[in-house]
Amino acid sequence: MHSHDGDHGHSHDHTEPPPELELKVKALESLLVEKGLVNPDALNAIIDNYEHKVGPQNGAIVVAKAWVDASFKEALLADATAAVSELGYFGRQGEHLRVVENTDGTHNLVVCTLCSCYPWTVLGLPPTWYKSAPYRARAVSEPRQVLAEFGTFLPGSTKVRVWDSTSEMRYLVLPQQPAGTQQWTEERLRCLVTRNSMIGVELAKPADAAPEQDQ
Repeated sequence: MHSHDGDHGHSHDHTEPPPELELKVKALESLLVEKGLVNPDALNAIIDNYEHKVGPQNGAIVVAKAWVDASFKEALLADATAAVSELGYFGRQGEHLRVVENTDGTHNLVVCTLCSCYPWTVLGLPPTWYKSAPYRARAVSEPRQVLAEFGTFLPGSTKVRVWDSTSEMRYLVLPQQPAGTQQWTEERLRCLVTRNSMIGVELAKPADAAPEQDQ
């Protein structure tokens, strides 16, 4: 099981990737486009698809369904890969998914300490900060400080559990359902679920943060 107690210290020696590596990637991309081997419009379409269609909206659908459907939630916690596949979310970077549930006593936080393993099919492309060396190291060594920097402050009695994603297992956090939304439909609930809440650095949005038409 790839998890760490939030109060257990770890020593890491991570460094930022060299700036020249990013420059080489940009140069390679430009060369491929120039040679006609890559269509820039097609490349942008793929990125847009993962960011806005395949992305966090899928995860929000999964979370909202788990909030209102007890049997789906049970299936999701038992075998997340199978449960989300039934909703049509499967494929690249979506294999071997596990969902971990936030409760009053436990808050879950996801990181990939080695690189940037991430469930693309339900969360889209990983944000830049998720891939950064400081986050990868500090999420394990000082998770409460990291959470605080995202504006997430937890009671001292709440245990923080850190899950380390790998190519063999990727994690999705099931945030707690916001107070006052127990009678809401799945559609109304989805707008309260954010990518960051499914990584665990933030909580789901409160009820009063929903768009006016959803009130």
